[in-house]
Amino acid sequence: SVQNWGPRRLFYKRRYGLTGTSGRKKGALFVSTSPLFLRLSTRPAHLCSTPSVLLLLLSLSLSLMAETEEYRVADIQTMAELIRVNGVPAEVRLTPAVPGDGFGDGGWLQWSEAGAGGRERCLAVERDVLGVARQGRSVTIKAFLATERSGGGGGVLSCAGTRCGGAAGGRKRVRRDFVLEAPTEESAVAWSEALRRRIGSLGRPKRLLFLLNPFGGKKCAQMIFRDDVKPLLDAAGIYYTVQETKFQLHAQEIAYELDIAKYDGIVCVSGDGILVEVVNGLLQREDWQTAIKMPLGIIPAGHKCSLDVSTVKQGNTSFFSVLMLSWGLVADIDIESEKYRWMGSARFDFYAFLRVINLRKYHGRLSFVPAPGYEDYGIPVEKMGECSGTTGVLVRGKEDCVTSQRNGYQGPITSFKNSQWRTIEGPFVAVWLHNVPWASKDAMPAPEAKFSDGFVDMVMIKDCSKSALASVLLKLGDGSHVKSPHVMYIKVKAFRLEPGHQVNNPAKGGIIDSDGEAIARGRGTYRYHNQADRMAYGPPIQMTVEQGLATLFAPRSFILPRL
Repeated sequence: SVQNWGPRRLFYKRRYGLTGTSGRKKGALFVSTSPLFLRLSTRPAHLCSTPSVLLLLLSLSLSLMAETEEYRVADIQTMAELIRVNGVPAEVRLTPAVPGDGFGDGGWLQWSEAGAGGRERCLAVERDVLGVARQGRSVTIKAFLATERSGGGGGVLSCAGTRCGGAAGGRKRVRRDFVLEAPTEESAVAWSEALRRRIGSLGRPKRLLFLLNPFGGKKCAQMIFRDDVKPLLDAAGIYYTVQETKFQLHAQEIAYELDIAKYDGIVCVSGDGILVEVVNGLLQREDWQTAIKMPLGIIPAGHKCSLDVSTVKQGNTSFFSVLMLSWGLVADIDIESEKYRWMGSARFDFYAFLRVINLRKYHGRLSFVPAPGYEDYGIPVEKMGECSGTTGVLVRGKEDCVTSQRNGYQGPITSFKNSQWRTIEGPFVAVWLHNVPWASKDAMPAPEAKFSDGFVDMVMIKDCSKSALASVLLKLGDGSHVKSPHVMYIKVKAFRLEPGHQVNNPAKGGIIDSDGEAIARGRGTYRYHNQADRMAYGPPIQMTVEQGLATLFAPRSFILPRL
């Protein structure tokens, strides 16, 4: 019987013999719950002549004054009024969020257009509303919403995917303004303030640093930011700084030197390489414990979630990975296909075909600490040293562990020396470790991977015919490749790789790829003589996981990230 009307305002309905909306119709009562005053907007004679009304109001005022904290959270209640939306009369309601509806905490703005057959429209505040602007009695709602499927091809805009519409998956999202024309300026202030409080309660960032890689992919980062991102930032009232990267590892340098107090997050307009550089830069800082809490994102972005970070280490040399590490077939395709970059993303499919036709296998050894439920894979290892063992491959530089001194984050504190390690001997066709399910928009190598479970998902192929391998690769799109008898899928806490040379070709090694960068190359591999890699090929490389170390912007429904 009582509905909230903005902060400290109540609207009484028929239960108390009062009718109308917002005090505009005869017999309506609009009460300000400010401790300083009570106000009647109209005075129904049959009520105001009785002392009981004054007693009711006084009791209500005292009660509200004693329960100020309860009514400070005004935006969880409902407000409603008959006003115009884009010039059309409508009954507009601002309603609270429904727990478990999947559309966030901002609640709903709903309206029914006047007249028979009037459409029911609604916006999920958290998902669809960017910002609000008021001028006089007009309140402009700046929305970003999905287009409605229309059999007639009308392309009518609606709040698709909400309680008023169907699922929004796969629909194009567009900018659209809705103008509420309130009857009074006071009413417009109430609506704009209520909507701003809803938006303000969502924890959205206010200041962002955007890093653009003008050389990555199709070299369209500047156009994407100018045409697609900037209009949304302006509509949402977010302050931002834009900086372009000018050379390899520039983003890492920026993150390392950044005054993190100036920003609420860092967003990369690029491929995943810039994100990886940023993570490495933050973890190399002396204040890495604070710096790594900086939320990170790749366009598009939204809310935040924790993200595991893996430390790839050889001796004292470390690299921090947020996506994956590969050796064998996948690394060869990723790195060697660079010679066909002019083909765009099609180069991966083309070079995968070449590699399957001319299939390589590699000697080597994998050791790992299995996650619970995966203890039966491999054979037990009695003792695991820090940097012992070699596979007899000729490597560039030292044949022992590479060492270097570095400040900042040194990897997980947890030691796995006394853990029960298990090992699998080669040869191998492919070894692929993933922190996240997706490798690209059409490849899901690790369907069971989670953002922050503290494990790395290992996909391994030991022996496989060319036809069977082609079948496995074709099933990467939906993750069903893991059901193949040729694929071994294991969740691990820690991983150790001792890479060897190609089978039947001892003079050639392989490539170890982490997050799209070759961190080690064996002799005879692509660009072996032209690159100074982070690590040596041959000595053991170990990978351990820090659970939930980084923070990533992501929509609430962002379960399987397509990074």
